[in-house]
Amino acid sequence: MRARILQNQSAAETWFKEGCHIIELSNSADDPDASIARARVAPGTATRLHRLDGVTERYLILQGEGRVEVGGLDAEAVRPGDVVLIPPGTPQRITNTGADDLAFLAICTPRFTPDCYLDLETNE
Repeated sequence: MRARILQNQSAAETWFKEGCHIIELSNSADDPDASIARARVAPGTATRLHRLDGVTERYLILQGEGRVEVGGLDAEAVRPGDVVLIPPGTPQRITNTGADDLAFLAICTPRFTPDCYLDLETNE
């Protein structure tokens, strides 16, 4: 990895099959130890139940209100400043329970790659 500044590319927001909009803030083979994405979930929307194989994920809630389901834990309300720790292989889903967009950083170690994503709703 080399030192550099990565400029925010808000126009690069894309729809992800999980059910949310994503901006990849940092995700490169040059920095395989971690990735950072901004996720945005519309009001009344839940992401698909999924897991990341071999990847630890952390949600840092930036704005909005939600309810998160992680592994065998009871669903719990989240709001700005909350951090959700998700070990590798743990089923997870987040629902926007508010009137405005729910936005959070998804910080993955090692970095997220599409092959680590497993949609659990198609495998039920």
